Parts: sequence; structure tokens; C-alpha cells
Amino acid sequence: MAYSVRLTRAAEKELRRLSADGQRQVRARIDALEEDPRPAGVRKLGGRTEDWRIRVGPYRIVYRIRDEVLEVVVIHAGHRREVYRRG
Repeated sequence: MAYSVRLTRAAEKELRRLSADGQRQVRARIDALEEDPRPAGVRKLGGRTEDWRIRVGPYRIVYRIRDEVLEVVVIHAGHRREVYRRG
């Protein structure tokens, strides 16, 4: 079963700020979440029970998985030094 992937407005804005190469890499990983929202290398963030993160080189994708409605909501997508500073 395929999940639908939705980006928050903040995540869309953060994605647009990345370089063209960074956008391409991060977008490819986001698109892959439709088939497998828990791929190899994914980690659950400590302190936040429903937040997960994927590493894409120097970039991070922080998202939530809503299994009951088969949806992945991308909360943040950006450089690692900035992603964890946001709430």
C-alpha cells in the first residue's frame, strides 16, 4: 500500500532554499517515502514520539507517519545545522 506524502508550508519553503543539487537529492528521498516510510537508516527522534528523520548527505528530512490514514507529513527538510533548531 502506498502512502501519500504531504509537505508542510515550512518544509516547502525550506526545500526551495536548498541548492538545485540538494533539492534533487532531498526530493528523491521524499518521493521514496510513498513506498516505504521506514526505510533503512531512518531513526526516530528522541523526545518526540511521532517524529522520524532521514539523513541525505548534509541534509535532514524530519517527518511524521500517520499509519491510520497512510500519510507521511514532512515537517522539515533542510541542512542539518538548521533543521533541529526549529520546533
